[in-house]
Amino acid sequence: MAKKRPFVKIISALKILGPGLVTGSSDDDPSGIATYSQAGAQFGFATLWTALITFPLMAAIQEMCARIGLVTSKGLTSTLKTHYPKWILWVMILFSFPAIVLNIGADIAGMGAAANLIVSGVPAFIFSIAFTLIILVTIIVFPYQKVAGILKWLCIALLVYLAVPFFTDISWTDVLKSTLHPDIQWNKDYVNILVAILGTTISPYLFFWQATMEAEDVRQSGKTLFVSKRMISKMREDVDFGMLFSNLVMFFIILTCGSVLYPHGVHKIETVEQAATALKPIAGNQAYTLFSIGIIGTGFLAIPVLSGSLSYMFAETFNWEQGLDKKFFEAKPFYGVIIISLVIGVLLNLLGVNPVQGLIYSAILYGLTAPILILVILHIGNNREVMGQEVNGRWSNFFGVLTFLLMSAAAIAMLYLQFKS
Repeated sequence: MAKKRPFVKIISALKILGPGLVTGSSDDDPSGIATYSQAGAQFGFATLWTALITFPLMAAIQEMCARIGLVTSKGLTSTLKTHYPKWILWVMILFSFPAIVLNIGADIAGMGAAANLIVSGVPAFIFSIAFTLIILVTIIVFPYQKVAGILKWLCIALLVYLAVPFFTDISWTDVLKSTLHPDIQWNKDYVNILVAILGTTISPYLFFWQATMEAEDVRQSGKTLFVSKRMISKMREDVDFGMLFSNLVMFFIILTCGSVLYPHGVHKIETVEQAATALKPIAGNQAYTLFSIGIIGTGFLAIPVLSGSLSYMFAETFNWEQGLDKKFFEAKPFYGVIIISLVIGVLLNLLGVNPVQGLIYSAILYGLTAPILILVILHIGNNREVMGQEVNGRWSNFFGVLTFLLMSAAAIAMLYLQFKS
């Protein structure tokens, strides 16, 4: 039997991978791209080390969420509703809703601004409306399996950012040094971007999505009565691959902007045009087109995840019919939340917020709210009444607690420096 060609192997592997890849890739949404670009432009290679430490942290949290969904066949919201006081559920929704809606609005604005780079004669707002309609039709018309397949292939758009550094003159010794030796600066700008990086990388909406998609996959397969060790093992491999891919893209975006923008004095990214210049070494005058493809592709990937997470939260809270595999008339309230969240997202553009700044603000908001949600997830992961024999292991708890402490410390430091000045 002839050996498979490398490309065929990649295609085969991509088909096997599940929610972990989509979750990890959607983490590098326009908000993440804007945040990582700003980090590289403003501080050069000084934040590269964050990509190294966030991988085990986000992998641990997402694995907990996936395991909760796999064991319970329910999303986080349903689990909370069944086993915990109602006020905890409402606190989670209260903390998550504003950040998710702002993220949706900022992503839509970023997509519109990116498309405007290619076709400058069409206003960015028109593109934002058009993209929103396309996303709505895709979510409503296609069943879950088809949507998941589409989202999986959109992950390829992120590969654009991995190529650029190899076409520039980079001191790889400096890159290695910055990655292994953290350059932590005690000032407001640095701490702000650190909180934004942590927030956009370890994002609360991904917690809900990961658990719900694992539960959705279990229900689709009909294996709701028994969760085997093999299923747990495959889930972990999927999650780890997705989170590794996400962090790899994050690393290269920071590296790209740190090597292209920072040395040339572009330390503050105000527009998507400025961020696009980071791709000029490989694309020349086509940099804007490549950048737009990356922004638009990741927007199409992330917005269904964002709006879907929000819809599942409300559907599980109010016992609505739910599921991306349902027809619209079978789950009108469920799809109604998706529609409303996207409409609000589009309307936020009317406020005149700079798309890049809006993306970064949403990342900071995630950084402030995530620690509370991580505490809740840690408790669920260690609750034998919920998880049975599949409670957290030693390393899951170690990295989970470390994530909580690090994100809490960064958030407290940011608030301290804000009020101090």
